[in-house]
Order: sequence, then structure tokens, then C-alpha cells
Amino acid sequence: MAETAKVAAPIAGDKLYQQRARQALPLLVRQAHAGEQIIYSELAEEMGMPNERNLNYVLGSVGQSMELLSKAWKEKVPPIQCLVVNKNTGLPGEGVGWFIAKEDEFAKLPRSKQREIVKAELAKIFAYTKWPKVLEALSLRYTVPDLRPLIRQASGYLGGEGEEHKRLKAYLSKHPEVIGLALNTPHGSIEEPLPSGDSLDVSFRQAHEWVAAEVKPAASPVADILRGLYQCVKYKAVMEAVQATEGKPRAATAVLVLQGL
Repeated sequence: MAETAKVAAPIAGDKLYQQRARQALPLLVRQAHAGEQIIYSELAEEMGMPNERNLNYVLGSVGQSMELLSKAWKEKVPPIQCLVVNKNTGLPGEGVGWFIAKEDEFAKLPRSKQREIVKAELAKIFAYTKWPKVLEALSLRYTVPDLRPLIRQASGYLGGEGEEHKRLKAYLSKHPEVIGLALNTPHGSIEEPLPSGDSLDVSFRQAHEWVAAEVKPAASPVADILRGLYQCVKYKAVMEAVQATEGKPRAATAVLVLQGL
């Protein structure tokens, strides 16, 4: 598998894996900007690939292209393909070792050493500021995820309030430290009404700031979580308007709280 990294050709070309490499790189740049890795199966699914194993040549092609740019620019372009990892090990494929250490011994190293090496490369990838220029140099465009279907779902979501949601609100109201407030913060109020007709799941009103929390249980669908993000944007604007009418400084914050699994 490590040989794949060596023999794969750079992105420019008509072979299927080169076409897929051109499809994959903007997605990897998106992940780099988000500071997140992605597992093989998720990337394959997003690219419409039935077999994630076919990503080996694709990522090898991406790696070769980063090497060519590094030589042309006379500076190291980080191996962005390191962002794609195995869901069980949390590590990239062994072929990435050729790009990191110029050797095929990556797979033979102890896992602890592999993680140490990859962690260092991830720091470089996340800190690199020229990913848009990388895409431009390869005549590629940045990929923006299409959220319109989710937005439509969120707009029509009419989910009721379950017992778990109620328990979460009650807990949060008594534990302000969960959202970064001081332990001695007075307990928050639940379902505080706003002039807009909305109500805040949990509200902490103090002399110097107003913090609201929109709570989503672990079972919440993605569309409802997206809806929660938009609710927070709206709540913050309404809260600031209320503070203005009260003659107070506009110091309002609305946060989305997601229950862990």
C-alpha cells in the first residue's frame, strides 16, 4: 500500500484516480480550515465512491501534487492527505510515511511514534495559510457544502420537547459552568420569553452580561441542530435589542449546547 504513494501520478491527468484527486483536494482543504480530520469511509461516501480502498491512489496523487508544489514554491506544502484516517486507528494509511519521512518504514513504527509524527504534521496542515493558493495553482475551486436540503428540513422541523430535553435544561440551569460561566453564577431561568415570541431554553441574566443556551439532546436530528445554530443568531440579536431598550450595554451571548453521547 505504501508503494501506491510512490507510483501515483500528480493531480493533472485524465486517469480516474487523478480526476478523483481533483475532487478530493478541495474537500481536504475544507477539513484543514475546519481543523478536522475525516475518515476514509466518510470521504469516499462524499465523493460517491463505493469502495474506500480506492482512495489510496487518490490520496497518493494528492500527496505527489503537494510535493511538486513544494519544489516549485521552494517551501514545504504540508501533506494534506494526512487528514484522511482509518476510523479504528485514527491514523492515515501507511503510504503517507513516504511523504513525511521519505521512507516506507512508517507502518513498522510503534503506534505511539506514528501518532507523534502525524500530530506534528496535522499542526502544520491546520496552521498553513496558503491552501486557497494551492487550489488556485491547481485550477481547483474551494468546496462549500450544500446546506440547502438541511435548511429546508430545519425550517419545517416541528419536533416536540421530550423528557430528556427538559432534564437537560433543568441541569444546565443549575450548572452554569457547563457553558463557561463562573460556578457562583445564579441559577438560570428556564423558557424565558423574548419579545419576538421565542423563549430561551436557559437564560442567565446578570448585571454585566446576558447568556442564553439553546439545548439539543443527543438524539436531535442534524436538521434540528442546524436550526439551533440559526436560533442562536436570532436570539443574540433580539437579546441585544432588549438590552438597548433597557439602556444597558449590548453584551449578549447565545450558545448552542449539544448533549454528548
